[in-house]
Amino acid sequence: MCGIAGYSLRDRSTPGAPDLDAALRRLSHRGPDDNGIERRVSPWGEVGLGHTRLSIIDLSAAGHQPMLTPDGRAALVFNGEIYNYRELRSELTRAGHSFAGESDTEVLLHAWLKWGSNCLQRLIGMFAFVIVDFDKGTLTLARDAFGIKPLFFAQASWGLCFASELPACVALRSESAALDHQRAHDYLVHGDYDSNERTFVEGVRQLAPGTLQVLDLQTGRLGEATRWWSPDVRQSGKPRFEDAADQLRHLFLESIRLHLRSDVPLGAALSGGIDSSSVVYAMRHLEPDAPLHTFSFVARGSVVSEENWINAVNANVHATAHQVIVEPHEMARDLDDMIVAQGEPFGSTSIYAQYRVFKLAREAGVTVTLDGQGADELLGGYFGYPGHRVRSLLDGGHLLSAWSFLRQWSRWPGRELAGGIHASIAQCMQGPLYESLRKLKLRKTQALHPDWIDVDQLAERGVRLAFPRQIPDPCPRGRRLAAELALSATRRGLPALLRHADRNSMRFSVESRVPFLTLQMASFMLALPEDFLVSQSGRTKHLFRAAMRGIVPDAILERRDKIGFATPEKDWLQALERTAHEWIREAQFVPFLRPELMIERFDAMMAGRIAFSWQAWRWINFCRWYTRVLQPLTSI
Repeated sequence: MCGIAGYSLRDRSTPGAPDLDAALRRLSHRGPDDNGIERRVSPWGEVGLGHTRLSIIDLSAAGHQPMLTPDGRAALVFNGEIYNYRELRSELTRAGHSFAGESDTEVLLHAWLKWGSNCLQRLIGMFAFVIVDFDKGTLTLARDAFGIKPLFFAQASWGLCFASELPACVALRSESAALDHQRAHDYLVHGDYDSNERTFVEGVRQLAPGTLQVLDLQTGRLGEATRWWSPDVRQSGKPRFEDAADQLRHLFLESIRLHLRSDVPLGAALSGGIDSSSVVYAMRHLEPDAPLHTFSFVARGSVVSEENWINAVNANVHATAHQVIVEPHEMARDLDDMIVAQGEPFGSTSIYAQYRVFKLAREAGVTVTLDGQGADELLGGYFGYPGHRVRSLLDGGHLLSAWSFLRQWSRWPGRELAGGIHASIAQCMQGPLYESLRKLKLRKTQALHPDWIDVDQLAERGVRLAFPRQIPDPCPRGRRLAAELALSATRRGLPALLRHADRNSMRFSVESRVPFLTLQMASFMLALPEDFLVSQSGRTKHLFRAAMRGIVPDAILERRDKIGFATPEKDWLQALERTAHEWIREAQFVPFLRPELMIERFDAMMAGRIAFSWQAWRWINFCRWYTRVLQPLTSI
């Protein structure tokens, strides 16, 4: 787990050439153990590669990066972990490759030389890397299937630059940063972010999950992004439920086994729900006598507290428990540091709770944690996707089954029949009908064109004001739920959650691993009958609950009251109301925002005169990010 940065410079005499040393200083928190720079001059210009290392596998100098082949043909900078590196190493050794060390980086380099981009399908892990083939004159950027590890890039007049984090990429570009107004609008009004290649800084993009992009060093032409993996949602056969549960159990335990490979202390982030609890119980199942440390946020005294469930898990597996309880003033104290660490605005204060969990892990001397992230998107979690499941049933002509599903689905806590019907109607509508329904809903909350935004200014900049709806790729009839899960896992929802975890963990030089997110798990789950994911009774994660019988206690598997990784957000913001006013007033620097009206709405939320929503946090977060992150970048 590391930080990478680099550039391709066509003309070395170009003014304002990239400062790789400065970029690496901005990434030092991602890799405090080592750093390196490699520059290579050729007839077509100069390539610079930089790396900051957090040593996890093979702590020796043999894992130093940038890593070059012995003949100097290729050079690699790599951020992430390849968990099946031992198996790949054995295969490559049999094919005649020799290795100088024990690192997964060296295995990745040789795998690329052997198989090219076809090696990506063989990798079990998380990665963002750039490899330069000096013989072919190519520079390739690649990112893992789910975007667990970040990779930003930008084109400048002199060439191309890339980095693990946005501020480092902006620093390399050596151009003043400007706000991307479309991304800012979509975040502030619709809560949408990290859903496509656009970032909050104009001209800086992130490589999409599951894609690679090739730069021709001789011409300076950057090719289009190529998807090396796409989810396949076609159903595979008609398996027996019991057989599928056995296979899922095997896949999950095998993934946990691989994710436990580490040469440094390892623990788990535990929220108390099925996903993180299953990770912890699986760790104990595979390693009965190993030390096990868990790290948890506890909202003590709040209705969103999961403390009792967390304590039960820790007691059952005999873990050493580490818990953090957050006070409102602590968030105020840490807010600027967290916003700078995240690099871009984000969705809610739950990200602060996560920030504190990773800080706790670092203080306990644990460098690697396992997390349950991604389970909801692959296993059919959250609220069971009623609209998509109903649409699948209707596609198959199962009208009575669709109605029966809605009625049973609505009997679970936190669900209402009216909400399920509304979601089903929305899924059956396309184009103008969908937009009309959404506008009607937004008009009721005065959110369609909020008065705290100058819509005319945004329109002059070509900003699209409609909701940035993402539609799943075309799918077979009756596979609407599977298609939505695939979309959530790769383009909407999960990418933002993975960004939060990456920046928060790396802020404290901790590696966060996500064992649910492997190609093997995703391909298996997305090809199952949909009622294996969400049962006819509305039970979410139906197959996974069955698969974990005997490893995870029934009391956890049968939970119907899961809260989610939540924080008492309104309570925290109420305690910070006066400070929040000052933060929101910073919006005076953003021409299209009207801070006094934002403060008026904020006060009404805090007083209960209007419904509380995450909008309050988005105002605060965006304004602080604008002054603490973007404005300093405008002076580069």
